[in-house]
Parts: sequence; C-alpha cells; structure tokens
Amino acid sequence: MLRVLLTRRWILLSVLFVALVLVMYRLGLWQFHRWQQTKRDNHRISRAVHAEPVGIETLTAPGRTVPESERYRPVTVTGTYDAAHQFVVRRRTSNDGDIGYFLVTPLVTADHHEVLVNRGWVAPSQTDDAAFPPVPKTPSGTVTLPGRLMPDETSKMSGIRDVSGLPPRQYMLINSRQQAKNLPEPVVGGYLELVSSRPPLTKADSAQLVAGPDSDNQTGSDEAIVGKGVHLPYAIQWWLFAVMVPAGWVVLLRQDLKDRRKKAAAQAEAAGGAVPAEPTVRQG
Repeated sequence: MLRVLLTRRWILLSVLFVALVLVMYRLGLWQFHRWQQTKRDNHRISRAVHAEPVGIETLTAPGRTVPESERYRPVTVTGTYDAAHQFVVRRRTSNDGDIGYFLVTPLVTADHHEVLVNRGWVAPSQTDDAAFPPVPKTPSGTVTLPGRLMPDETSKMSGIRDVSGLPPRQYMLINSRQQAKNLPEPVVGGYLELVSSRPPLTKADSAQLVAGPDSDNQTGSDEAIVGKGVHLPYAIQWWLFAVMVPAGWVVLLRQDLKDRRKKAAAQAEAAGGAVPAEPTVRQG
C-alpha cells in the first residue's frame, strides 16, 4: 500500500483531498461565525424594537451619528412638515416587491431642528420612470409621529452607489449630512421611519409604510436581516462534507488496491498458464 501511496497519482490525489477538507472546514467556520453574528444582531434588534418609545432628540441631535445599537428604536417627534423641501429616494422596494421611491419629508420641531421622515413607498410615474413621482398630500398643522430611529444611509452600509446628477429632489440615500446642505434649519442625525401619525393619516396623505424588522415582508433599504435558521445548518453541512472526504479517500484507495491485486493475479495466471515454445531442432 505504501508503494501505491507514493505514486505520482496518489500524491496528487491526497493533496487534493486535504485541500478539499481544509476548504470545507473553513466554509463551515465562516457560516458558523455568520450564525453567531446573526444571533447577536437579532438580539440587538429585538431589544431595540421592544424598548420604550422616547423623544427622538433624547437619542440624536444635529450633527450626531446614530449608532447601530439604536437602529429600530421606537421614537416620537412632534412638529410641522416642511413640504417645500421633501424629496424622494430612488430604487426602493415596496412590501409587494415593486420598485419605486421612498418619500422623505423633513419635519420642523419646536426647537427649529429638522428631522428627516421616511413616510413610505410611492410608485413611479406611469409615463416616465425617471420623473418625480406622484406623491401623497403632506399633512398640515402640528403632527406627532411615532416611528423607528434609523442611522443615516451610506453606500458602505446599504450597498447603494450614491449617484450624482439626478433629477431635482431625487437622491439615492437618506442621509442627514447630505440634506443639511439643502435645508434651512439644523438637521438631526439619522432619520425617522414612519409607523403612524397623530392625527391619523388619511388615504390622500398616506404612502405605503415601510415594514418593520419583525414583519414577514420587511423590505426596507437597510442591511438585510437574514440568516434566521440558515447559517448553522450550512455550517454543519460543510463540516459533514469535510468528514466525508477522508471516507471517500479511503474507499477510493481500497478500490485501487483491489483493482491492482486483481490485475496482478490475472497477469500471474496468464504467465503461469502459458504454453512453452517447442525447441528448435537443428538439422545437421
């Protein structure tokens, strides 16, 4: 057997099998770490979602960065909408999977700060997909808005490239620092994802609200909350494959040795049963 293992063929096969085991082990480890990260993320999100609502400016302020630990925190804000500076964010998905826009309207608080409010999804124009879409009416007067606190979107966080040269009042990201250049009042860091409104919204001034992280049809622009029950089975699967590779190596080696023994036996039998040639008699 050692003589067989030291052949060129089996040296190359053994190196290949060892490489497969290492690769599969590393893939399983990667999936296991993703499972652990998903558990931590889900725990953090669950804590944030079920926290008591607070005023938005207890967690953020103009120029501040909303940390990931505060994503989805229930917050409220009171003020009046600044309809003159509302805008839309392109390439966003509805709860039904349609592509359109998010409608963002700043809200001016009593402290003369502006809070970006994602009022929800709106469909594109039926005549021109690139044109500013038809949007709901903006509620007038003072409103109180319960919602979810969200960090500013960035290309790194969302995977969305921030394209310049878009039509007026159209953007790729919801970003308070970006909008601070366009708004007359200081802009609070992050933004509010609308959940409801007091007074209640009418059909005329309602966009399709973005589903929350605990919803089955969550399709917001945030980093996807994925991996529930997925990564751990994948890790186990890769590790099972890694265990099966040596077993396959043994089966293949045994089969090769068996074939070699059969071949040697056949050659020996052929050599033992051959009829010797008659000697040549010389006439002389």
